[in-house]
Amino acid sequence: MKLNFLSGLFFILLACNGNKKDFDAAGNFEADEVIVSAEQSGTLLRFAIQEGDLLQNRQVVGQIDVTLQQLQQEQTQATISALQQQVVSPVEEIRLAERQLATQESLLQNQKKERQRLQNLVAAAAAPQKQLDDMNAQIIQTEKQMAVTRQQISLHRSNAATRNRAILSERAPLEKAKAQTQLQVEKGQIINPVAGTVLTKYALQGEMTTIGKALYKIANLDTLTLRAYITGDQLPALKLQQLVTVRIDNGNQSYKNYRGTVSWISDKAEFTPKTIQTKNERANLVYALKIRVKNDGYLKIGMYGEALFHEKK
Repeated sequence: MKLNFLSGLFFILLACNGNKKDFDAAGNFEADEVIVSAEQSGTLLRFAIQEGDLLQNRQVVGQIDVTLQQLQQEQTQATISALQQQVVSPVEEIRLAERQLATQESLLQNQKKERQRLQNLVAAAAAPQKQLDDMNAQIIQTEKQMAVTRQQISLHRSNAATRNRAILSERAPLEKAKAQTQLQVEKGQIINPVAGTVLTKYALQGEMTTIGKALYKIANLDTLTLRAYITGDQLPALKLQQLVTVRIDNGNQSYKNYRGTVSWISDKAEFTPKTIQTKNERANLVYALKIRVKNDGYLKIGMYGEALFHEKK
């Protein structure tokens, strides 16, 4: 940025000294550069990209060794499986109790039928009262047994639920730990974040890398930005999204022209005199601006370019 500012200021000073120029602003081309860093620590098992390679968005370009994280994930899964085996399922006990309860209910129905028969006989003086009393006692005994069986079924279910809740409470943090290790394993893949061209490669396959260490730098070169500087008297003639002409050298005494769009104008002056009292002093203010230019492949980062805001007659 400092270099761009000094170069722009140089051309502005030339103009102030009376040197004739046929362009309105000059500067250098730049691009939005992204430095891709490692998200996991380990050995670079695969990292075969080269400077100048064209990469797609979300393209997998390498792999960091995550064997330790995979082993941690397998250990967590094994612990979860062991807990699952401890889960109590009292199905067999409940089935036995339910069959016993069904037998008791059948016995109770038969006893009630027998009691009805004895009641009729006693009423007809064909059977002693003692037989009816004994049957009533048997019915009461069967009903008590049925109540105990129902209580056993409820107890089996309650005990199992209590124990299972304790087991499942241990499983929840293990599932979180498993998800964390899975995320660490996934971060072992080096995924390119933006489509563009590899500018600089900082690491080699087989090297040890750490979290946050830069691996390579990439930029989308389809559109470059010409960062130039203008004086304060040029500022009122410019607006955002204005179309301008951008040119680069194309051999001796010739230029290659491009159509550019003003995408940004600084709201602060790069250089401000101590006192601003006259129009000429206001012209000493220097403002930065950016012009986006569609790249046909000939534009390069750092290349010098000139901008024409109005076509020269």
